[in-house]
Amino acid sequence: MNSTVWIVDSYEEALAKNIVIVSLGLIINFINGMLVLTFFSNPMFSRDSRYILYIHLVINDMLMICTSVTLYVLTYVSPLVNASLCCVLVVLGSVTFTITPLNLACMAVERFIAICKPLHHAQICTPQRTYIFICLLWVIGAIPSLADIIILLLIQSTSFFSSLVLCYPFSLFPSKAYKDRTTASQVIYMSFVWIILIYTYCRVLFTARKAVSKGSANKARSTILLHGVQLLLCMLSYIAPVLDLIVTPFFPVHRTKITFFNYLITNILPRLLSPLIYGVRDQKFLKQMKEYFACKVIIVKIVPSKLLFSVG
Repeated sequence: MNSTVWIVDSYEEALAKNIVIVSLGLIINFINGMLVLTFFSNPMFSRDSRYILYIHLVINDMLMICTSVTLYVLTYVSPLVNASLCCVLVVLGSVTFTITPLNLACMAVERFIAICKPLHHAQICTPQRTYIFICLLWVIGAIPSLADIIILLLIQSTSFFSSLVLCYPFSLFPSKAYKDRTTASQVIYMSFVWIILIYTYCRVLFTARKAVSKGSANKARSTILLHGVQLLLCMLSYIAPVLDLIVTPFFPVHRTKITFFNYLITNILPRLLSPLIYGVRDQKFLKQMKEYFACKVIIVKIVPSKLLFSVG
C-alpha cells in the first residue's frame, strides 16, 4: 500500500483531497456492504463455496479500504502516530493486501474443480473446507507481517511502542532487510497466483473444447479470465512507486498532485471495480440483491404510512 504523502499542500487542496478519498472509501464500502447483506440474506449462498470465497474477498477489501483511507487521512491530520497503533494499521493493511490475490487463486481453483472434476466438486469444495482455506489464507498472509513485528520487538526497546512515528511501512521498518523481504514475498505470492490462474484457465479451456455442452465450461473460462483482470487491478498497487519515480521528475511542482492521483488510481479505484466485476456479473447474486433491497425499500415506504394511518 502506498501511504506516503508529502504534506506541502494548501489547506484547501489538502481538504479537497481528503474529502475525495474518504467519500470514495465510503461509497466503495457502502456498495460492498450491500453485497455482504445480499450474501447473508439467502442461506443458499452460505452453502456454496464459490459465494463464500467471493464474499470473503469483498469483506477483505472493505477492511483494506478502511485501513488504507485511515492511513491516508492520518498523513494529513496527524503525521506522527503512536507506534503501537501504527503497527496495527500497517499489519492489517499488509495482510489484507496480501490475501486479495491468494483469494483470487482459491476462486480460480474452485471453478477448475467445478468444471474439470464435477463429480468430486461437492466432496472437495464443501463450506467447512472453504472456511478452513480462508483461515489458512489469513495465516499465510499474516506470517510475513508477524515476523516483522517479532523482529521489531527484538531490536526496539519497549519505549518505542509508546513513541510517535511517521505511520507508513518503510518508516516503521526502516531496515534494508524489510524491503528485501517484502519484495521477495510479493514476487513469490504473485508468481504463485499467476501460475495457478494460467494453469486453471488452460485446463478449463481444454475441457471446454471437449465438452458436449459448452455453456458452463465457457462461463468458467470467462470467470477465470476475470480473475486475471482482478489480479491485474491488484497489481496496480505494485507499480505506484515506479509511477512516482517516472512522472514526478517531469512535474516536480505538482509532486503532491501526482502522488494523490497515483494513490487514487492504483489503490482506491481497483477496490471499487474488483468486487463488482464478479458480483454484478453473477445473475443469481444480482437477482437476489435486487429482490432483497427492493423489499427493504417497500417496507421502509409502507411502515411509515401505516404508522401515520394509525396515529390519524
